[in-house]
Amino acid sequence: MPKPKTKTTEVVASPDDERRHKRYFSAAEKSRILAEADRCERGQLGELLRRENLYNSHLTNWRAQLEQKGKRGLEPRKPGRKPSKDTKDRRIEQLEKQTARLEKELRISKALIEMQKKAHEILGIALPRIEDATEGDSSNSSSSARRRSR
Repeated sequence: MPKPKTKTTEVVASPDDERRHKRYFSAAEKSRILAEADRCERGQLGELLRRENLYNSHLTNWRAQLEQKGKRGLEPRKPGRKPSKDTKDRRIEQLEKQTARLEKELRISKALIEMQKKAHEILGIALPRIEDATEGDSSNSSSSARRRSR
């Protein structure tokens, strides 16, 4: 015997349940809940968590944020990825790295020059004058070579 035809029923979700929204807590709300949780006696913490619709991990995370960064750590952060750097920011970062590298090289060069000066003082060798170095006479270079060999 064939089944009797029945009306089809359609299940429609209520508009309230259509899309769940993530809850965000302000720093004041987090502070209030943490203070209330600290005042709770044995067995009352579960009541608080059920009433506020929270998990114990929320309290743990908030306490860690409060300990690390103070009140500022409780402020809600913007969800999603951090904004990517534009070309100007990347160029600034590149130039800062280059500047740091060049400053390091400069410090090393200055230290080497100071060490050369000390070596000349210890060995009793006169440092060449700037005028002597620019003239480029072979006699000067040979005389300085003779001085070094002594």
